[in-house]
Amino acid sequence: MSVFQAAAVQMAATPDKDANLAVAERLAREAAADGAALVVLPEVFSWRGPRREESAVAEAIPGPTTEYCGRLARELGIYLVAGSILERGGAKDKLHNTSCVFSPEGRLLTSYRKIHLFDVDLPGQVSVRESDTRAHGTDPVVVSTSLATIGLSICYDLRFPELYRRLVFSGATVVTVPAAFTAATGRAHWEVLLRTRAIENQVYVLAPNQFGRNPHGFDDYGHTMAVGPWGEVLGCAPTGETVLRVSIDLDHLAKVRGELPCLKHARLS
Repeated sequence: MSVFQAAAVQMAATPDKDANLAVAERLAREAAADGAALVVLPEVFSWRGPRREESAVAEAIPGPTTEYCGRLARELGIYLVAGSILERGGAKDKLHNTSCVFSPEGRLLTSYRKIHLFDVDLPGQVSVRESDTRAHGTDPVVVSTSLATIGLSICYDLRFPELYRRLVFSGATVVTVPAAFTAATGRAHWEVLLRTRAIENQVYVLAPNQFGRNPHGFDDYGHTMAVGPWGEVLGCAPTGETVLRVSIDLDHLAKVRGELPCLKHARLS
């Protein structure tokens, strides 16, 4: 299938896991009803709350939330990238921030543990230390599907181009970037980084983001976005809960890579 429909879900997760799952399911159903064969949810879509409560709500994988997502993918007949959930089992009792991919049969195809952790202090705007409670992942992950080969990443990973080059050299034609990107950094860097990762790797980028005031007391940027392999913005979501729908055309991707074969010209890896 050279052309298929994909969707990126924008939502605002809270400490109410049941309510979050209900929102994610409603928007995924909306996307599937409109023809999406691939649906991508944002980072920490199923629960977002105080750091001190993270260990209590984290799950094993497979676990209740992944089973929920598998059933949903099977019922809708879609590939589902379940943005990320908090996974037990990291070093020193810390948690992994983990993205999971499900097949239209509901199988958990693969999972990716976020490699780069967001430790930042912007005075008067946002202060976050993910490494206080999270463990670094170690391995880039790609998964081959009947639609495309998907490379996985999460939010802050976006700032590290070497990860995306490894994903593309491993065959990725679509890269997912589920995020809870802050408004402070998003205004300056979200679009330019997404377009840059798409251009330099000649790849489709699907980036669902959280929006609005989050439980940590600062704003997320929203502006869920999809970018094509020439760097063209295929869509950018308005504020609020929404589904961004786009067409993925792998013939177009092949044309871009054929006419400007920079990936073949690369000398460093």
